[in-house]
Amino acid sequence: METTFGEPTWLDRGLYPLAAVRVAVFGDFCLDAYWLLEEDAVELSIETGLPVRRVGQQRFSLGGAGNVAANLIDLGVTRVQAIGVAGNDLFGRELLRLLEERGADIGSGMVTDANWQTMVYAKPHSGEQEESRIDFGAFNVLSDETAEVLAVALDRAAADNNVIILNQQVPQGLSTPAMIDRINAVIARHTKTIFVADSRHRPELYRGAVLKLNAHEAAKLLGRTGQEDDSVETAVDMIRQISLRTENAVFLTRGEKGILVAEGESVHQVAGIQLLSRTDPVGAGDTVVSAIAAVLGSGQDSLTAAQIANIAAAVTVQKLQTTGTATPAEILAVGSEPDYVFEPDLAEMPHRARFLDGADIERIGEVPDDLDIQHCIFDHDGTISTLREGWEKIMEPMMVRTILGTHYENASPAVFAKITSEVRGFIDRTTGIQTLAQMKGLVELVRQGGFVEDRSVLDEHGYKHIFNQDLLAMVGRRMEKLRLGELSSEDFQIKNAVDLLRALRERGVKLYLASGTDEADVVAEATALGYADLFEGMIFGAVGDIKVEAKRVVLERIIQKHNLSGHHFAVFGDGPVEMREARKRGGLSIGVASDEVRRFGWNYSKRSRLIRAGATLIVPDFSQLNLLLQALRLTPRGTKHEQIAIGR
Repeated sequence: METTFGEPTWLDRGLYPLAAVRVAVFGDFCLDAYWLLEEDAVELSIETGLPVRRVGQQRFSLGGAGNVAANLIDLGVTRVQAIGVAGNDLFGRELLRLLEERGADIGSGMVTDANWQTMVYAKPHSGEQEESRIDFGAFNVLSDETAEVLAVALDRAAADNNVIILNQQVPQGLSTPAMIDRINAVIARHTKTIFVADSRHRPELYRGAVLKLNAHEAAKLLGRTGQEDDSVETAVDMIRQISLRTENAVFLTRGEKGILVAEGESVHQVAGIQLLSRTDPVGAGDTVVSAIAAVLGSGQDSLTAAQIANIAAAVTVQKLQTTGTATPAEILAVGSEPDYVFEPDLAEMPHRARFLDGADIERIGEVPDDLDIQHCIFDHDGTISTLREGWEKIMEPMMVRTILGTHYENASPAVFAKITSEVRGFIDRTTGIQTLAQMKGLVELVRQGGFVEDRSVLDEHGYKHIFNQDLLAMVGRRMEKLRLGELSSEDFQIKNAVDLLRALRERGVKLYLASGTDEADVVAEATALGYADLFEGMIFGAVGDIKVEAKRVVLERIIQKHNLSGHHFAVFGDGPVEMREARKRGGLSIGVASDEVRRFGWNYSKRSRLIRAGATLIVPDFSQLNLLLQALRLTPRGTKHEQIAIGR
């Protein structure tokens, strides 16, 4: 396997051994049927008088235990054995064909039973909207003869494989309580084989297996019916109790909040990963259990298994309208240091905020004792300047109009509301990245929407031009008011921002301005507002290349040039990009949750984004200048070296 950059990362080393693992999958093999409906022509049935639903396209993919097997194969596991039941029907034949086509071993464990209805999840789609699902095989009864054949196949597989995945997907599937008793007997006989159970309805019945659970399943296992508290504290308590009870490792998936893994009293938290694109969680659980089993089967530890499973799931959920899988190449593309989501519970709970003593400065993480700030990187819009306040109100209607195209004027209220909601979510996720990158995302939204013909879809540069025309017109009007003296530069600055810049300069701190806005515009606006000279030419912005992120480039440049450690630099910003980049490089990340209309006070939507992106400290503005300087271990003006309590 090729490494990502020269020396192998922990992720390279974790994925490399998976090819040699031998895995068997026992459970409910299902077929996912996607029926794409055509809505253009309306026809009434002659026989019933009811509307006819026409399927324009249909496709089938492996679901349930079948998707687990597909995930293992795509992860690079070269030996995957399937143990389950297929009906003697057209769906069963398609299920076996897909398994064999994938490369799974179906000859030593897959049973064809004439009395078994192949389990199928049929999913009609009108455009991107999934309609009510139609399920087949929900009333199967496992015969004694078939149960005996499966138990014998499982026992043989346990002697011949490193790890067995036990998939229980359907209440009336293979893993009835009686069958689980037989499974437990196999587990007891094969103590050197790892068993990983993913059971939707009966996890409490398994003995001696590693459990993969979600929060609902964990609460049910512990008898906590009606459990609604999804906080990390509750999740940690549940998973620790279950691990102590089962005397085995337990994995708890928390969706976008990541994965917890417990081994007795020890609990590790793997943060969720920030994703900018639309997501579809279908099949993510199969990806997680496959990755966990493959990594454990290769002899690696539970934390590594959780970390790789977390990244693999981030790949899968970005694949829409399919039960997707993740390949090693796709996992490596996400990287060994992805954009994690930090403190998601705290981000949504302002009432749990902790502040530095006597200050309106929220502390999320620890401030290093050896902090020695020599360099500060500032974002521009929303951190210092408010000249572009309201850009979202320009981008949102522009994106909605672009996605709907010629349907904009006559779109139904439901469609208009749906597209608007998607656009707002996209803008919220991408705030802080280059405008060009946002417009590249818009291209995908236009294509996914299906309202605009392919030949009429512009590229990211075309859409950026349209957006910039309206945005720069607004900025131009504000700049004209500055020129005429109708407004002053302070009217477009976050409270005390320039005072902070000057105070840092007085203390010998080198300042940099880095923005996702075009570089020429950043320079012009900083000059108009009267503080460009404080940066001594160190002003950076977008240069028309989507691969060049100004904030990342500046950080890397100053770290390399000055051989800096994390405690030597701080990054100020009101967007997630600069927080993540500072966090990755060990710097002090200071979020500015600014209200750009008032120019002082809290914006709690920004606070949430900044916490999730990894901010260590958060301020609403710079009005408490001396207290902020103390928090940075810099001498406040007019005082000696007293320090405020950091409140550990």
